[in-house]
Amino acid sequence: MDLGNLNPAKGTKLNRKRIGRGNASGHGRTAGKGSDGARSRSGFKSKIHYEGGQTPLMRRLPKRGFSNYPFKKEVQIVNVDRIAGLKLEKVDVNTLIENGIIKKAHQVVKILGNGSIDIAVEVTADMFSSSAIEKIEKAGGKAIFS
Repeated sequence: MDLGNLNPAKGTKLNRKRIGRGNASGHGRTAGKGSDGARSRSGFKSKIHYEGGQTPLMRRLPKRGFSNYPFKKEVQIVNVDRIAGLKLEKVDVNTLIENGIIKKAHQVVKILGNGSIDIAVEVTADMFSSSAIEKIEKAGGKAIFS
């Protein structure tokens, strides 16, 4: 057997259904679209949420709460104890990325005061909580806003 003699398995290749070519074809008159309604018309396009005139699910469900999605600010959070674990003199966004603590350089970084710090570190970040500033300065370090 060689590649030139290969044929598809029996029953896998079907003739294309040619609709609307007269009654003798078996797909004439309504061309397989049923007798009436919007879907039987040419050029019919359905909207994603359209349910045939029934009130769509989107409108039936109650709307509750508030969504601030378009104005939401993504913030990467780093706790003071993670910075203490690095045991470095200066910590900034690039240092945090290199050590795998945060993932994105362009996103806002906020330092929070969870945990304890006992080494003097100069921390540069976009935001600090008041407890984080207090703990960093108490250990002899500096909190610098970038």
